[in-house]
Amino acid sequence: MQIAIEERLRDNKLLSLKGEFTHMITLYSSSGQAAAYLDDDGQSIYLYDGTPAGWLSDESVYAYSGRYLGWVDNGWFYDRSGRPAFFTDDSLGGPARPARAARPARGARGARPARGAREARPARPARSLSWSQISNSDYFDQ
Repeated sequence: MQIAIEERLRDNKLLSLKGEFTHMITLYSSSGQAAAYLDDDGQSIYLYDGTPAGWLSDESVYAYSGRYLGWVDNGWFYDRSGRPAFFTDDSLGGPARPARAARPARGARGARPARGAREARPARPARSLSWSQISNSDYFDQ
């Protein structure tokens, strides 16, 4: 499973040929605002003010409480109901993307809290082409 995810990420130019992240990845909202970023470690997600927001485990997105928030596919971050909440520079397919606003300066990264026990992943709903209603920092509080 992990190899398939790395291949998918590599195909989306999110991973170098060595399987390591080459740069921070910006998560843009449905309005084109830079809402969060995936750190160079390829797992940790931070808001631009430096607040740790969540992490990736395989294709799944989790809050630090352990709550399942959604999943990642083809550079899109989906919410629990299958609606796209964020896109990246390398997103493929999905709904029409707005123009991207300039990224704000990153705040000093806060200490990551301990990760809670991961909530069981529910069955994935079909992917929607309609934007999520929580395409901002609220995504990480759902």
